[in-house]
Amino acid sequence: MKKKLLVTGSTFPRWEGDTEPRFVLDLSEALTEYYDVTVLVPAAPGAADQEIMNGVKVIRYHYFPIHKWETLCYPGAIVPRIREKKIRALLVPFLCISLYWHLFRMLKDYDMVHAHWLIPQGIVQSFFKTPYIVTGHGGDVAFMNKGIMRKLKKKCLKNASYVTTVSPHLGNIIKNIYPVAHLDIQPMGCKTANLGKKIRKENYFHQNEKKVILFVGRLVEIKGIKYLIDAMRSVDAILVIVGKGPLEKDLKEQAMEQGQKIQFLGPKTHAELREIYASADIFAAPSITAGDGAQEGFGLVILEAMASGLPVVASKSGGIVEIVKDEKNGLLSEEKSVWQLADNLNTLLDDSELYQKLSANAIRTVQQFDYSVIAGKYSNIFEQISSGELIHAEHSTKLYLSK
Repeated sequence: MKKKLLVTGSTFPRWEGDTEPRFVLDLSEALTEYYDVTVLVPAAPGAADQEIMNGVKVIRYHYFPIHKWETLCYPGAIVPRIREKKIRALLVPFLCISLYWHLFRMLKDYDMVHAHWLIPQGIVQSFFKTPYIVTGHGGDVAFMNKGIMRKLKKKCLKNASYVTTVSPHLGNIIKNIYPVAHLDIQPMGCKTANLGKKIRKENYFHQNEKKVILFVGRLVEIKGIKYLIDAMRSVDAILVIVGKGPLEKDLKEQAMEQGQKIQFLGPKTHAELREIYASADIFAAPSITAGDGAQEGFGLVILEAMASGLPVVASKSGGIVEIVKDEKNGLLSEEKSVWQLADNLNTLLDDSELYQKLSANAIRTVQQFDYSVIAGKYSNIFEQISSGELIHAEHSTKLYLSK
């Protein structure tokens, strides 16, 4: 009989075909090979309270009496939602209290917990004795590290049986908050079998003979899209931008003078993205360090692009350098360097031999990030926890970083 694993998170597809990030679902699905998996996530208007998605039982908990006001987590993520409307911050205590209550009622039926994000899932989980792994994904680790929040994060890390995060940069921040006993750098991944040139559609973007450069992501400062648009002035290709966000209007105005050379497709479903990746030629990830110090975590869209055979042109920012190796599976430039971006794009467009080399290496690189591989690693950790091989985090201060 399989052990029962409860997965908690706050970003999750609301329904089939939703454009919300699906990495928690994909990893949970891969973990069903080893465990009976249930996912507990916040409710959202229009989403089912309970359903089976990809073989995973999903429970969505309500956290506010007026359900149509449960808008803290979707679309997007908690912090951007609050930035968009500050009044949503009033929903945070309701979310935490409801999560606590549901865990209080449910945990007796589960052997282990995988809490995605330190805030709020990891912190709330730390008030219970059920063994848990907590995974830090980005802003939950990098921000709000003073006062009471720092103390709560420390409690979360101290009580965890194991801690994972998606980049060495975030791992160092975690170590600074609390030197946990067991810390792995373990990025999320992708389903490599679902991606590739086999589903390419010629002239998908009505580009005719032009090559297509693709960007996928939220239209926010950290993504550095405005520098990519500027770089396109000296690149003979089409730029396709997939996603939405607060900078959409500004970016469209910036791109207007380049006419049909730059296309904004808006958000797309996962199924649509598979064809978009396969039908493009180069993937661009021009991320920067934002004004508030935020950096790119681990770009899952980069993995998906690589699995689709696209060489990547990216900036040396945050977790990107953990995936993209200059002149091996992509080309790197300094942050905000318009001329370097343009030069790297033109190099790939002009040098077919280099293009083929980087494309082939990109496909090889991404195999280690297939969810079947990542699920196996997490299963190994859970089994060590169950067998008592891993001592509790508060009993040791040695830091382990996986390569």
